[in-house]
Amino acid sequence: MLQAVLTAFKIPDVRRRILFTLGMLILFRFLAAVPVPGVNREGLREFIQNNALLGILNIFSGSSLQNFSIVALGVYPYITASIIMQLMTPIIPSLDELSNEGQSGRNKINQYTHWLTVPLALLQAYGQGVLFSQQTGPDGRPLLTGFGFHNPENVLPTIATLITMTAGTMLLVWMGELITEFGIGNGVSIIIFGGIVASLPGAVSALFQGGQTSATNIIGIVMFVAIGLLTIVGIVLINEGQRRIPVHHAKRVRSGRMYGGNTTFIPLKVNSAGMIPLIFAVSILVFPGLIAQFLSTSSNEVLRNFAGELSRFMSPNTIPYNILYFLLVVAFTYFYTMVIFQQQKISENLQRQGAFIPGIRPGKNTQQYLMRTLNRITLIGALFLGFVAILPYIASTITGVNSLLLGATSLLIVVGVAIDTMRQLEAQLVMRNYEGFIK
Repeated sequence: MLQAVLTAFKIPDVRRRILFTLGMLILFRFLAAVPVPGVNREGLREFIQNNALLGILNIFSGSSLQNFSIVALGVYPYITASIIMQLMTPIIPSLDELSNEGQSGRNKINQYTHWLTVPLALLQAYGQGVLFSQQTGPDGRPLLTGFGFHNPENVLPTIATLITMTAGTMLLVWMGELITEFGIGNGVSIIIFGGIVASLPGAVSALFQGGQTSATNIIGIVMFVAIGLLTIVGIVLINEGQRRIPVHHAKRVRSGRMYGGNTTFIPLKVNSAGMIPLIFAVSILVFPGLIAQFLSTSSNEVLRNFAGELSRFMSPNTIPYNILYFLLVVAFTYFYTMVIFQQQKISENLQRQGAFIPGIRPGKNTQQYLMRTLNRITLIGALFLGFVAILPYIASTITGVNSLLLGATSLLIVVGVAIDTMRQLEAQLVMRNYEGFIK
């Protein structure tokens, strides 16, 4: 693999792509260090560490949310807009028609996704600003000052902050698309990947802080690392696992020549949903916690007591929370997999091409056969995703070590992006008749 990477740097075009990707990541890290005015950075960092949803948003922002930088929203509004467009495409006839028009239709849907990203970014920026302005850090100072429309003096700074953060999101999306076109890998995923990797040194340092000379702590850390390595292996196996359905193409004669007659396969992935079920589940689970945080500052004692009970019940360190988290991830894995499968219209495309699965009638029977097969293999992927989701709680219970290194979403993103980038680099080498590094 090392020899292949050295060979890649000797090829001008591949070297230019790699350096362009690295340059975009360096620029992103510079932007992530520029905070908006009035931020209590130390208090904000501690507040985010104790909030599951904000922890997820911090991951998608490339760890720039903890600084509340000009790119603090990251690409999460764009990801949300993409998910909404995917779910709405089979429901809205006009979008469904666009999805069947090839590349031009996909470009139009992508344009709609960009338009939808702007209001979502504005709403998210305002919601985070209001939340942070109502919270105080350990030193008693507000996490964010000078934000809100209730004071006339803060109106212009608030509008400027909202526009700046929305522009930061669109800038990151544009940089991601540039990486996709001129660099290596999927640009948006690479930006998230870069943010997670940049936060690893701090997570490793925190892992060894506090009682590092204790033999019990050392054993716990070793067990924690072993669980992490086994989880990475499992993620690779599940993400790469697929059921290959054989497809036979009928022979056809055109202009005196014989076409078709060959056999290919349909790769049904064990985990077709990726990390999307985790995002759905966390967003639903932490919503009551956010409501509790807003109510905790209420002047009504009943509301404050209710907020305290709700916050304790929905704490990520409780068994009911993790059981519900597991069940939601499994349910959303099935839901999103079915949505993606319906959009692909595999049985219709096979029938149109004159292809069929041996022993299965084309059309409705093929659709039912593929659905049954997908349901069976998705069970493995759904249970695994659910296990990975609650793995931090299990690992901390067993080892007594709490760390962000085993975050389910972080692991899935890092491993998935690494595999995808290696494949694209491999393809660049193979195109130029060089031996790759994937055996």
